Amino acid sequence: MSTTTGYSTTTQTQTQTQTQTQTSTATTTQVVTVPGPGPTTPPSEKSCLEPHCVVLAASILSGLDVSQDPCENFYDFANGGWLNAHPLPADKASFGKFEALAQQNKQTIQKLLESSSTPSSSMYDYDAEILKKLRDHYASCLDESYLNEVGDKPLVHVVKVIKQLYREEDTDITSTVLKNEQADWDLGLQPNGLTAAVAFLHSRGIPGLFSFDIEGDAGADPNHMVLWFNQPELGLPSKEYFEEKEIREVYKDTLAQLFESVLDVLDDDKDDKDKDGEDDDDDDEDDDDDSVATSTQAELTNNDESQTWPPWPWPPWGGDDDPDDGDKEPTKQPRSVRAQRLAKQVVALERKIAEASLDLDILYQDPIATYNPVALSNLTSTLTQIEFPAYFSTFTPRAYPDRVILTYPSYSKSLSSILDDTPKKAVEAYLVSRALLQLSPYLGMETKQWQAHRRLIETLSGIKKGAVGDRAEWCVSRVEETLGFASGRFFVEETFAGESKKKGTKLIQDIISSFKTSLKDIDWMDEKSAKAAAEKADAIRVKVGYPLSPDTTNPRSIAFYYRTVNIDKSKFFDNMLSAASSNQFKKWLQVGKQRDLESWEMFPSTVNAYYNPPANEIVFPAGILQPPFFHASWPGYLAYGAFGQVASHELTHAFDSAGRLYNQQGKLEEWWTKKTSEGFKVKQTCIVDQYSEYTIDDGKGGRIHVNGNLTSGESIGDSGLIQAYRAWKQQYHVSQEKGGEYLLPGLTYTREQLFFISFARIWARAMKTAAAVQRIRTDPHPPTRYRVDGTLSNIPEFAKAFKCSKGAKLNPPQEKRCILWG
Repeated sequence: MSTTTGYSTTTQTQTQTQTQTQTSTATTTQVVTVPGPGPTTPPSEKSCLEPHCVVLAASILSGLDVSQDPCENFYDFANGGWLNAHPLPADKASFGKFEALAQQNKQTIQKLLESSSTPSSSMYDYDAEILKKLRDHYASCLDESYLNEVGDKPLVHVVKVIKQLYREEDTDITSTVLKNEQADWDLGLQPNGLTAAVAFLHSRGIPGLFSFDIEGDAGADPNHMVLWFNQPELGLPSKEYFEEKEIREVYKDTLAQLFESVLDVLDDDKDDKDKDGEDDDDDDEDDDDDSVATSTQAELTNNDESQTWPPWPWPPWGGDDDPDDGDKEPTKQPRSVRAQRLAKQVVALERKIAEASLDLDILYQDPIATYNPVALSNLTSTLTQIEFPAYFSTFTPRAYPDRVILTYPSYSKSLSSILDDTPKKAVEAYLVSRALLQLSPYLGMETKQWQAHRRLIETLSGIKKGAVGDRAEWCVSRVEETLGFASGRFFVEETFAGESKKKGTKLIQDIISSFKTSLKDIDWMDEKSAKAAAEKADAIRVKVGYPLSPDTTNPRSIAFYYRTVNIDKSKFFDNMLSAASSNQFKKWLQVGKQRDLESWEMFPSTVNAYYNPPANEIVFPAGILQPPFFHASWPGYLAYGAFGQVASHELTHAFDSAGRLYNQQGKLEEWWTKKTSEGFKVKQTCIVDQYSEYTIDDGKGGRIHVNGNLTSGESIGDSGLIQAYRAWKQQYHVSQEKGGEYLLPGLTYTREQLFFISFARIWARAMKTAAAVQRIRTDPHPPTRYRVDGTLSNIPEFAKAFKCSKGAKLNPPQEKRCILWG
């Protein structure tokens, strides 16, 4: 299992996953605002009046809302101006500083993709090869007319393959791998239909039933890459959604629309029964009547129906009564009824899978509980429906592992029971649904599948119906997703020149030094543990800007890395599948080998960062080393406040609720003394309790509490801001003498105040209520408001900088603070 923890998790997401609901309401009530405490003493030094200083100062001033009291609502004080000037776009579920920078980075790549310029490097042929793939893939995505003309044919073909494999009409599993590797991988194994179909899906990066991650063996040798058996992604964001009747109905209706579009492939010519003679109706305990589905449809379409898109494509569903009357041949039911039946079965099956899955707070926060190494025979004897040797032969040439790590030992047993109790046709429908959900977005927007999938996304995220964003922006995202190291090569050349890497690295090293210095002042950590913590901090590998495997600076390295990705200028759907297959191939080649210490899990243009515990490394792509997070020419108080928070957050992950359980070499081990561990747990409980009190609007007149257990690791990571503040202070005089702490015009705030403003302003984000609820349930990060105010309430230096009065919300009594780092 990958134990990487970064600013995000993502789905496709974006991995910086924080929540903040922004609501605008019209009112005639007159509100009188009382300004909060102002700056301490105005600076007497002259300010920088160069153009870049004026622009930077203006961006900071325009982002503030000075009507807010910084000691009560610092998030609003630092971000209110920006949020008011940047209303949430109709096509987006959330939009903030992270997303704005990601959009800017995409525009940089877009210019390259739409340009006809040729590379000027000495390795022209390789750069030309890379550019051709990038531009052809982008062009294939933009050609909407062709995508709509082709329609759903590529997706129907995938469904046919799944059906043929599952029904054992074709069990040649080697046909699912890359053609140029097939000869080495053909082991002559003939898997059963379920194994063949699942292997096909997984070889295309399509989740289903279970998943395998490749990561270091944290309990034995963290750099020896092994298999981690894990639960799968769900069709809904989390297990909680399967317990909400209204959402289940929307999900079921979406699946029914998708199934109806491929019924000609799935239907048997003879009758509606499984091969084993079992009727395909299930004993779904969730026997919801159809009035719920009908009312849900009405709710989603009656709001200004003329403006609603996509339109509901068919009338309400009929009943689920089985037409079979005794020994009579069953009458073929209408397509919509048959599709709804399959959808109902899939929802019932997936609901059971969700119930059998481990809760996310344990999955994310307890590396001891999720490390369960067993002999492969343990898995094969438990989940007998899958022929694992044949499954592995799809991915690994000539050999398969004899040992596997289970993240949740009971899941394989539960899955086996679920499969035994589920009709074959329902399992087939589930596998098909995984492909339909994953691949429908790659079709033309006029297809029924694209529209059905879009409707589900709109419901879950709160996006305005029919508000489709810029196609070019979406296509650049697909280029990054599939060829991210290739596009990253040119992104780095364009945006990460000069001293960015050098100064960014120095800032990180300063924070590590500050952390080590603070260890002696931590009241819950004894001397022995402090020494070990310092050794771990020294051992952390720091990666900044771009990877060297593949080597971003070497076009030959990039070209060879993507040689197995076949790109056709007219086949966007096939291009996405080819890239997914290539990624799976490269992923599985790591099994049994030593970790590539130069590899990255993120692309250079990514606006994110992460800490990987088994590798004991912190990684900062060039994508996040841009304003408003960082610029090489910025004064120190801004750089350490913004990017310093990113750096200190990732460093602190090495010592958070999960990271502290990995030693200097990345091995799972209790390397702290018992006394120190007990002291830490007291602090962790304080953080859990603090954040569990925070709430967001649920959109239904109620409030949802933050899951303090789920967010404890990220909240502890945010507490590392104090290390960035101390690091800035420690280097201040040297920096000032070199002109690195210059003042900006029009800002009457002290440098200390601007440090905290610089920190808070990166978290500005507006979000749809539905998206905020989704993130509360799935995201290990707290909502952005609490990443600011919750963090600062535990830092006395903040209250001192803004001269907050005793009793102010962000200046609680010392005994009420959760102070981890002295």
